[in-house]
Amino acid sequence: MEQITGRERIYKGRVVTLDILSVTLPDGVQSKREVVQHPGAVAIVALDDEQNVILVRQYRIAAAQYMVEIPAGTLEPDEPPALCAERELQEEAGYKPGKLESMGGMYVAPGYTTEYIHLFLARDLTASDLPADDDEFIDVVKMPLASALAQIDSGEIDDGKTVAGILRAARRLNR
Repeated sequence: MEQITGRERIYKGRVVTLDILSVTLPDGVQSKREVVQHPGAVAIVALDDEQNVILVRQYRIAAAQYMVEIPAGTLEPDEPPALCAERELQEEAGYKPGKLESMGGMYVAPGYTTEYIHLFLARDLTASDLPADDDEFIDVVKMPLASALAQIDSGEIDDGKTVAGILRAARRLNR
């Protein structure tokens, strides 16, 4: 196991910070690691009564393209993931879940970030808007679960949390 021997914070932003860690490797060699610290997030596979997945379409600057994704958002300090999931689903898609079930979670890219996304399955949806974040421009997209699975297979849906969330939901629902 690597042992951290030093830490230099080189950037602190609104959502992430960047640390340069000095580490001692198992063989005693000294090295550096760049780690993006992130507070964690939630992502929600929301299914309506007709088994449509509620997705959002938004421009992602890092990918330089519009992407279709499951609703998601960053945890506030000390916020329980289930409460964050309920809030984000209302802010991004305009629905409140009657049932919200944890599907575990996933590290986004443990080679360089601490971000962990909690995945949820939301059902028994009712319309319920909360104001969206000022910097988000989102279109809601409904798609049959079978179509979302086909788009994952074809590569049309290629966002990691969306792929993982939809596949976990489909397994849970025996689809």
